[in-house]
Amino acid sequence: MGENKALLPFAGYDTLIEFQYRRLSKFFTDVYISCKEDTKFNFPAKYVYDIPIDETYAPTLGFVTTFQKLNCETFFAISVDAPFIDLPTIETIFSHDIPTNDATVAKTPLGIQPLCGIYHKSLLNDFTKMLETEQHRLGYLLKNKNTAFIPFSDETIFLNLNHPHEYQQALKLLPN
Repeated sequence: MGENKALLPFAGYDTLIEFQYRRLSKFFTDVYISCKEDTKFNFPAKYVYDIPIDETYAPTLGFVTTFQKLNCETFFAISVDAPFIDLPTIETIFSHDIPTNDATVAKTPLGIQPLCGIYHKSLLNDFTKMLETEQHRLGYLLKNKNTAFIPFSDETIFLNLNHPHEYQQALKLLPN
């Protein structure tokens, strides 16, 4: 993107991260933002500060930190740059999650959506090893664990804002 995606204005909010936080707070009792620090965010929220590891920005760091700091058995993870994942999609994922899964994630015809899913603490050791070896391929891990891949046909819901043209496309998809 060339800049911090989380800080882009979106849907009437000063930032994409605030949009996601406010939107998801309507669905979940507790919403946490996984980050290195919160000085760039201008709204009150619950934060999970990453374990201090220099130059690591992989989701695996956030997963390890979340399991350790929240001491939870499971959590739902969504990336800041996927603003169209809606409540029916989230409910579908939850309806397919069972305790024996290591993860339950969305899958579309274009592939796995690892940052839209439920993660179980049974993966904590794997995530820790991934950090230690600097291997951060979530797709590889999920394919080799007990993961339920929940099929979705609509790619638009999972539009990921990685490039300026995708951000512009997302702005056009917003209702007036």
